[in-house]
Amino acid sequence: MNGITLHKGDLPAGLDFGPVVAVDTEAMGLNLLRDNLTLVQLSSGDGTAHLVQLDRDYDCPNLKQFLTDPNVLKLFHFARFDVAMMKRWMGIDCAPIWCTKIASKLARTYTDRHGLKDVAREIAGADMSKAQQSSDWGSAELTDAQLQYAASDVLYLHKIKDGLEAMLKREGRLELAEACFAFLPIRATLDLSGWDDVDIFAHS
Repeated sequence: MNGITLHKGDLPAGLDFGPVVAVDTEAMGLNLLRDNLTLVQLSSGDGTAHLVQLDRDYDCPNLKQFLTDPNVLKLFHFARFDVAMMKRWMGIDCAPIWCTKIASKLARTYTDRHGLKDVAREIAGADMSKAQQSSDWGSAELTDAQLQYAASDVLYLHKIKDGLEAMLKREGRLELAEACFAFLPIRATLDLSGWDDVDIFAHS
C-alpha cells in the first residue's frame, strides 16, 4: 500500500525515523491487563508509516530497542494508554515521551474536545475517519481499511506537535507540559498496579 509498510513480528534492523517518531498502538480492547497489544504504528512525519503486527510472544528486539532509545523522542496522542500497553505486553518502559493529548488539554483551554480527530482537524487541517477504531485488530490479515486507519493515527502527529508546542510556549505552559510527559511512565505503572481510576493527589 502506498506510503504504508507492514512488518510482521518486528521492525527490520537499521530503520531511521529521525529524532522524533510518532507512535500509536492498536489492541484487542481497552483493558490493559486483558486485551493483547497487536499493532504498533510509527512515522517520521514524512507522510509514510511503518506498521508492526506483533506476535503474541512479543519477541521483537528491534522494536523494543527503538522504543526505549533515549535519543529518540516518542510522540503519542494519549500516551498514557500506549505506554501502559507496551509495559504490560512488551515489558518495556517507553521514553522519552511527548503527548499531544496532554498538550492539547494544557493549551486549548477554550474547548473540551481533545480527541485526535478534533485536534487534527484544528491544528493540522486533517479530516480523520475513526470508522475502523472498533474492529478486530487481532486478525492475522488486516484489511486495507484497517491499515489506512492505523497509519492515519501517526501521520499528523508531528504537525500537531508543532502547533501545540507553539501554543504552549505562547501561554507559558511548555515546562508544565514537559513535566507531565515525564510523569507518564509512572502514570502507566499506577494504571497497571490498580490505581487506574484513583486520583492519588485528591484529598479524599
